[in-house]
Amino acid sequence: MHLLHLSNSLFFGGNESHFRNPCFFPTISACVETRLQRATPPRVAASSVSSFDETRERISKLIHKAEYSISTYDTAWVAMVPSPNSPQEPCFPNCLNWLLENQCCNGSWARPHHHSLLQKDVLSSTLACVLALKKWGVGGEEQINRGVRFIESNFASANEKFQISPVGFDIIFPNMLDYAKDLFLNLRLEANTLNDLIHKRDFELRSHSSKGEEAYLAYVAEGMGKLHDGETMMKYQRKNGSFFNSPSTTAAVFMALPNSRCLNYLHSALTKFGNSVPAVYPLDIYSRLSTVDNLERLGISRYFRDEIETMLDETYRCWVQGDEEIFMDASTCALAFRLLRMNGYNFTSDQVTSILEECLSSNTKDVQTTLELYRASEFIISPDDRDLERQKSRLKHLLEQKISSGRNVDREVYHALHYPYYSTLDRISKRRNIEHYNLDNTRIAKTSYRSPNFGNKDFLLLSVEDFNKCQAIHRQELKDLETWVVENKLDELKFARSKSAYCYFSAAATFFEPELSDARMSWAKNGVLTTVVDDFFDVGGSIEELKNLIHLVEVWGADVSAECCSQNVRIIFSALKTTICEIGEKGFVKQERSVINHIIKIWLDLLYSMMKEAEWDREKSLPKMDEYMENAYVSFALGPIVLPALYLVGPKLSEKMVNHSEYHNLFRLMSTCGRLLNDFQGYEREMKDGKLNAVSLYLTKSGGEMTKEDAVTEMKGLIERERRELLRLVLEGEKTNVLPKACKDLFWHMSTVLHLFYSKDDGFTSQELFGVVNSIINEPIVLNELP
Repeated sequence: MHLLHLSNSLFFGGNESHFRNPCFFPTISACVETRLQRATPPRVAASSVSSFDETRERISKLIHKAEYSISTYDTAWVAMVPSPNSPQEPCFPNCLNWLLENQCCNGSWARPHHHSLLQKDVLSSTLACVLALKKWGVGGEEQINRGVRFIESNFASANEKFQISPVGFDIIFPNMLDYAKDLFLNLRLEANTLNDLIHKRDFELRSHSSKGEEAYLAYVAEGMGKLHDGETMMKYQRKNGSFFNSPSTTAAVFMALPNSRCLNYLHSALTKFGNSVPAVYPLDIYSRLSTVDNLERLGISRYFRDEIETMLDETYRCWVQGDEEIFMDASTCALAFRLLRMNGYNFTSDQVTSILEECLSSNTKDVQTTLELYRASEFIISPDDRDLERQKSRLKHLLEQKISSGRNVDREVYHALHYPYYSTLDRISKRRNIEHYNLDNTRIAKTSYRSPNFGNKDFLLLSVEDFNKCQAIHRQELKDLETWVVENKLDELKFARSKSAYCYFSAAATFFEPELSDARMSWAKNGVLTTVVDDFFDVGGSIEELKNLIHLVEVWGADVSAECCSQNVRIIFSALKTTICEIGEKGFVKQERSVINHIIKIWLDLLYSMMKEAEWDREKSLPKMDEYMENAYVSFALGPIVLPALYLVGPKLSEKMVNHSEYHNLFRLMSTCGRLLNDFQGYEREMKDGKLNAVSLYLTKSGGEMTKEDAVTEMKGLIERERRELLRLVLEGEKTNVLPKACKDLFWHMSTVLHLFYSKDDGFTSQELFGVVNSIINEPIVLNELP
């Protein structure tokens, strides 16, 4: 389903799309503002536990079963279907009874609800209901007359440009007016408006016909009258007997081209829903995937792991079987592709690239479909995804046009373009999604429909409560970290940068769950220590002190008071030893084996690599590029931050696992990305200071044949290749991998941190990060009111 914000659709031209199956089915989301602001935490009711369980249960049901509203418009068209045995009688008389029972007090048929900009939808639905009742002569004349009066008094809206037009309105509505004449329905309509609508219909029919847009014209079958081309039309009948999973289209086709499969589809819809039908049926896969996507994007999916796994397994089976419900709709296909690939299901991108090609060739202007396809295209993990990569560039260009046009552009488009998946920290994204959450769950195709699967208060309330609970834990952990810095006298090291908040933030913003507290604290403490040691090797320590520190770690059991050559060495080594032992003890509890020797080795590898760089600098030696990178990915100092934390995230890690090539490849890819990001962002400063840098080595290696810009371009390409390979290893299913997914995720989390931190400046220098850190750790989300 293609979801557009109602408030923006006029600017996007969402209904001007060039429709080609499966990209022709745009739907619009009405925009209801969620009133959120940053302030003090809200009070928690005493019954919050029971409320939480009840909310969780309601959401769980939505994952198992889609819910969506009834459509008066589609029910009216189904009610018009004649009996195949007796054409003078309705095939579905109970639908007529339902229409009689569901007229609104103002004479309209406006279900499920209507935004003030959806008057065209109300007119279309009301006219369809009046036609159905008039055709079969059922119900009192009063109900028909009330509907007629509503249409007459609101007819001007049919031609108002600021009103949102349902898909096909300009063709379908005038045709229904013609049908009203055939039924001798006396509608007193303003002549100029009527003439404008007829001219517009004729233009639309000529325009779509000249462009060969058969799928679109088949979809708006209600507006085609006697123009149906049977051979062309039947190409779009699906296995379930429907046309585009639309009851109204299917009913209209049946009336023009009687077909038992159409009738079987309509019977099946009524069997499921009673005496009325929805606007789209079936919609189960998209609706349930929308629920999963909502939960993922709001940070509460972990409460529904079993239900989500079951849903994704079902979706994967449908994908493998080529289910029409997935592959006949671009947004459903893109959403399924993204969620399945994110969750480790193995399959090629061939099907989604095929649909992408159809959408791009039709030059679709439906921005939400384009956005959904673009998000799917971000998950390029294999050289076999070449077509997907090419299409991603075209999709990005289409979205950029929306921005460059200066029109009212959905914030989602801006965010997707400026904050790609690989540089979006999980908690930042979750907070943003919560604060901008659209509670309204209305969509519109040929008419409006709703589903709690698309959005509801339960999603929002649970996510706010969970965010604030986690944030309270994070605030306390940061206080504990700052206390640890003082207790270990690290604040007395005047040469060292004070980065405890940023080090902790990089953990809290990526793996935030309360049960991962030990892993976060390990990550943050080692982050502080690697910053201190880096500064010590860079500016704070003499060669004698550096060698002394390495010796102390090698010996480990040395007498600190006797064997430290300076106070700085004593402080650093004491903090290292205390922290390594603490992490080792916690690791022993979780792993049921000793891990302290491995953690010591991780630190020694870092110290050796830093010493080699110090020697290169002292001797003014210029290593070869391969030699530099072999050392530099280790000296970038991510080993002590990420690797010990793997022992604390939950799964058991055997010695065989940590010695496996997959473990080392993940570390190498992550660290190489970080090192190259650092080098190309800071190369001008470092070249002036005479420091080794990958850019300067590239230039030296080229013998003057490469410019700085060429070297940076080459490096960006290498970063992209390494990042994609890292993502491939992280996303691959556990059946083909050695490391558990929870462990692999930490490598990707660090990669996203690096891409964000180096997005503009050289590491910890971007002023924008101050506000981001505050929003994640210090500023709770407050719901002031809900509609």
